[in-house]
Amino acid sequence: MTNTNTNPEQSVEQRLRDLEAENERLRAQLSLDEYKRYGRQMIVPYIGLPGQLRLKSSSILIIGAGGLGCPAGSYIAGAGIGTLGICDGDTVETSNLHRQIAHSTARVGMTKVDSIIESMHSLNPHVTFHKHPAHLDPSTAAETIAPYDLVLDCTDHPTARYLISDTCVLLGKPLISASALRTEGQLSVLNNPPGIGACYRCIWPKPPPAESIITCGEGGIIGPVVGVMGVLMAVEAIKLLTSNTTQEEQMERAKKTNMLLYSAYSSPMFRELKLRGKKKGCAACDSEARTITLDSLKSGSVDYVAFCGVRQEDRVTEEEKINVVELSKKKQNGEKHVLIDVREEVEAGICGIGGINIPIKTFLQSLPLSHGNDSEPKAEAHSKRLPPWLPEDRSTPVYIVCKQGNDSQIAVKHLKRYLASLEGTVGSQENLNSRAWEGGIWDVKGGLVSWRKCVDGKLPDY
Repeated sequence: MTNTNTNPEQSVEQRLRDLEAENERLRAQLSLDEYKRYGRQMIVPYIGLPGQLRLKSSSILIIGAGGLGCPAGSYIAGAGIGTLGICDGDTVETSNLHRQIAHSTARVGMTKVDSIIESMHSLNPHVTFHKHPAHLDPSTAAETIAPYDLVLDCTDHPTARYLISDTCVLLGKPLISASALRTEGQLSVLNNPPGIGACYRCIWPKPPPAESIITCGEGGIIGPVVGVMGVLMAVEAIKLLTSNTTQEEQMERAKKTNMLLYSAYSSPMFRELKLRGKKKGCAACDSEARTITLDSLKSGSVDYVAFCGVRQEDRVTEEEKINVVELSKKKQNGEKHVLIDVREEVEAGICGIGGINIPIKTFLQSLPLSHGNDSEPKAEAHSKRLPPWLPEDRSTPVYIVCKQGNDSQIAVKHLKRYLASLEGTVGSQENLNSRAWEGGIWDVKGGLVSWRKCVDGKLPDY
């Protein structure tokens, strides 16, 4: 008969030896330099040695090496992520440097991928870096994202955001998405846990109108504002990869899809917005209603540009435009004219080429149009008069300028419709160009950007 009795002291001693052996095995996975490097975060209870090892064994793909990607990538690399991929197709420009802090003056002209990896490698040589020096597109999205555990969307356009989210859903990757403009930012953790959490399409089933999309170059951005959002992305990434939550906790988290909102000039600066959860019938993440697949992505049958729309660049004809060289000659010759600058007041305070500053919103509001039963725009009854900034002499040419020649075209077309409606001649393009204003209403082609290139190189480039 076999003796099944064991010595309790031996059993405890064996368990202690096994535990010490396991701890030794874990400790050996970090070098002495890594212990010294990460020690300050490893003593935080949420991290510890297990959390640090989870970071080291994980991989993150950052798509966009700009204002969000620079701080996010720098902190993630510093924290000791094992593998970090960077995807971006742009090069470093001087205008990037006030907010894209991983780049430098010396690296202007270098690809952003090379520049940011050079910066992050100098910060932490223990990280393995992978370069993806091109913009993400549907044909390559899956193979680019597939090797990584987590994706950070640091892009700035809806076409990229929908593509990234759709691909992450199909590949089962959690996604951290953020954006920033002017003095505000927002952040969401999506598809977390994969297949259970809401995706980008669940929250935004339809993209915003293409005409409403404002870039940092048009709307402006305070560097630390986008920096705050990038840092918060890094925090969320570290939380997600180091957590040791149960499946029940993950399911509970999926029910609470929230958006963190940040506003630098508000009090309080942070607030959280509760969002709808996973949307039934979502084309990407509802397995029963799904119309987007990996095959449809690769084949190009999902057209993200068509889905999100394209901003109409030419709203007026070439015959309604004046080039900057010709306008410069007219100004030098003292020819009578009215020049209207429809940039924001703060932009006009930086530089200009003279004229009257009427910001585009004010400009449009001062010329209200209504639509009658025939859907043709007409000047509203209470405003059937010429605006005070137009001269009484209708033979005086009116030139409208903005930064790049986009808002000025909107203003030209709107003013012509307003004047034509006063004359009762709205309808055709010919009518818009006819008797409403004999001197003509002209778009300054290319705006101040063109003026700086062709007329005055000393005009500030902001």
